[in-house]
Amino acid sequence: MTILVTGVAGFIGYQVARTLLDRGETVVGIDNLTPYYPVTLKQARLDALAPWSGEAFQFLNLDFADPAALEALKPHEIDRIVHLGAQPGVRYSIEHPMAYAHSNLTGHLAMLELARSQRVKHMVYASSSSVYGNAKSLPFRVEDRVDHPISLYAATKKADELISETYSHLYRLSQTGLRFFTVYGPWGRPDMAVWLFTSKILAGEPIEVFGEGDMRRDFTYIDDIVAGVVAALDNPPPDDGTEKAGGSVAPHRLYNIGNNRSEELSRLIEVIEAACGREAIRMMKPMQPGDVRDTYADISAIQRDLGYRPTTPIDRGIPAFVEWYRRHQGL
Repeated sequence: MTILVTGVAGFIGYQVARTLLDRGETVVGIDNLTPYYPVTLKQARLDALAPWSGEAFQFLNLDFADPAALEALKPHEIDRIVHLGAQPGVRYSIEHPMAYAHSNLTGHLAMLELARSQRVKHMVYASSSSVYGNAKSLPFRVEDRVDHPISLYAATKKADELISETYSHLYRLSQTGLRFFTVYGPWGRPDMAVWLFTSKILAGEPIEVFGEGDMRRDFTYIDDIVAGVVAALDNPPPDDGTEKAGGSVAPHRLYNIGNNRSEELSRLIEVIEAACGREAIRMMKPMQPGDVRDTYADISAIQRDLGYRPTTPIDRGIPAFVEWYRRHQGL
């Protein structure tokens, strides 16, 4: 049987596909290589999957939000889906709202229809810690109400969870939604803080520090994220009428995947400075529209159900990223 990975040329999608291939799975990856950030990085990730191309891995360049394009998947016996493709970015959603409606709403619905029509055994999909908005109670728990998103990106992710709940109820489709908390690491995204700070510090350029450096994030290393995704994929929620993580009695669970540790932005910068061997030139900026001040994941549900245990603090994860970044950039 075959596992479909959407957004396979993206940061998390690439790492999940590689892990699945390493353990002997057959993977079909789809991505339409949108230029939200340089396509050269996405292509480099795909090139790194080349050793598995052939029987084990097949890449299809298509838009998962286009039902007609998804017809190309009919010859494949899709057993499980890891739906990681999306239009990311909180600030970008303010200027390009229609891109989020297309990828995150229409695209999510198209994948659910594919899962239903192909009788997929389990679909794991990406949600986001952004759904919590500016919730005052920390750490964020999957049992908390998340009715007040403060960005369009967050609203689309909350909508995805609701649509998935409906499909699980109507069609008994097993699903797991994963609320990711600030993922970083090798092969990461250039628009994220860890990459931006590292590149500018090494270049001797000023960095913009939003929220005056007082923001806090639950920074989660990519290996810990992938471990959680794969554990979820291997353990579909049962259709037994019991209440699942997140409150559903349908075969649908919601989990936080974070490091279970909230770090001040100023401390993150200090760790990056140490790994780069030079100090940052800091330009203090106010909070940006759509940004939340603090994130902190309560991971008790995924620990209880799947045995998830993050193992990488930023003191180890950041130096690993900086080392990779230097190699990737030829520094």
